[in-house]
Amino acid sequence: MLRRRARRGQGDAVLDDPLDAAQERRVRAVLALGGVPQADLPDGVQQVRLRLLERTASGRQAPRDVSAWAAVVASNLAMDWHRARRRQDRLGERLAALRQTEHPSGEDTSVLSLAVAQGLDELPDAQRQVVVLRFYADLPVRGIAEELGIPEGTVKSRLHTAVRALRARLHEDEVV
Repeated sequence: MLRRRARRGQGDAVLDDPLDAAQERRVRAVLALGGVPQADLPDGVQQVRLRLLERTASGRQAPRDVSAWAAVVASNLAMDWHRARRRQDRLGERLAALRQTEHPSGEDTSVLSLAVAQGLDELPDAQRQVVVLRFYADLPVRGIAEELGIPEGTVKSRLHTAVRALRARLHEDEVV
């Protein structure tokens, strides 16, 4: 449980820090060993404190060994930090790749856009739906399957058939 202690110079009781100095050092060490930069360590420690306070405030029992619990939470936070960093790196790479590609002229873009729109109109509804969700909404195959309530294999099959039909249409019209 959280301890209450009177602050020096104040008669009011205030909530004490749920992590003692040794536990805080352990949390910092776990975060640092997990690869979290020094600048982000205070935020990580605060996240651990917050999770402990939320756990207590929600009425759940405080962990038996706060130090061990805090170390596990800190380890999970370090993994989350790396995942977020990788996502940001991949996004940056995708944006850089888009900037590096040669952009077609405005007229070429208009013709291509019109041809793709016409090709999409000619697709069956189920195929058009998965193409739009995959390439325009940028959803992964698993996300599309979950949203539509169909198996992933069905999504892949519809995508393959639709892309093949669009490609044939664009070659037929000599757009690409």
